[in-house]
Amino acid sequence: MNESYSSFLDIWHQAMWFLGWISGGAAILIYLGYKVILLGKKELKSKYDFVSQNEISTFRLVHIAAGVAIFAFLNYRGQTNVELAVGWFFIRLFISICATTLYIYIMILILQYYYPKPLDKKLKRLRYTPRSNPKTGNKLKLLSEEEEDVYLDEGMQAEEDVFSVDYDVWVDPKSDYVKIEKYKGHLAALECDRCGFQTLKLAKEEIIKQPSSMADGEIKKEYNCTYCGRIKREVVRLNRQTTPELTEANPNLMIDDPLNDGTTIPVSIHVDILSNKGNKRSFEFQNTEEASKFLAAFDYKKLDEVEVD
Repeated sequence: MNESYSSFLDIWHQAMWFLGWISGGAAILIYLGYKVILLGKKELKSKYDFVSQNEISTFRLVHIAAGVAIFAFLNYRGQTNVELAVGWFFIRLFISICATTLYIYIMILILQYYYPKPLDKKLKRLRYTPRSNPKTGNKLKLLSEEEEDVYLDEGMQAEEDVFSVDYDVWVDPKSDYVKIEKYKGHLAALECDRCGFQTLKLAKEEIIKQPSSMADGEIKKEYNCTYCGRIKREVVRLNRQTTPELTEANPNLMIDDPLNDGTTIPVSIHVDILSNKGNKRSFEFQNTEEASKFLAAFDYKKLDEVEVD
């Protein structure tokens, strides 16, 4: 066997040995560190926020580190065959790359498509586990949508009306203790810079300068606060066109102007929901994905809590 190749293998195997243990140890430490921090959260609401914001991203890092460990240990095995011929080194390297890539890819797919459902069950358990009065130890009662409005100010109710925020109100029936917890709603809304509530919604968009293959365009966005009435306007840059085959075939045709007559594609989706009692609610969405998520989670009982339009 070539002496230089033998020296290279010694260094390579030693590096893979240390890399495997370091990566495997990192995966274990990241997981244990996450669990320790979670256990350190005393309140269920704090646990809920920590899990919802960090669990999937943390588990993704764990599996990436585990994947690197798999790559390293696979490149440490089969030393006898690799020493006999250089070809075996590249075969082992190829197999280890494939195995590592497959492992990381499968785990990321599981975290992206399967894990959100059990994660949602865990979050619901944290959210709806009965709270206790920190002073007396009495069990708190979670109020219904109809009952909780008494404890919410007008701004909070406005946030719930646009489904950007959802409030849970817990009360102690034996005392005047009230605990209000704030959760993310089904629809996205910005925080209004005037009233401070998350009730600033996109009302309309208007393209004021069409993008071309040579220059960026501009779009004017108008936001409306459903609570204080604040109207906010801003101009956002539209990136230049990245589909030269369309513009070369017809230089006058713009993606946002398919009819070439000055009209634009609608930028929002309007949905009207009617109840059996005739009550009606109207909603605006920026895309079909947002509308689908909202309809899947919408509580139709809330229709009977509003007046007929």
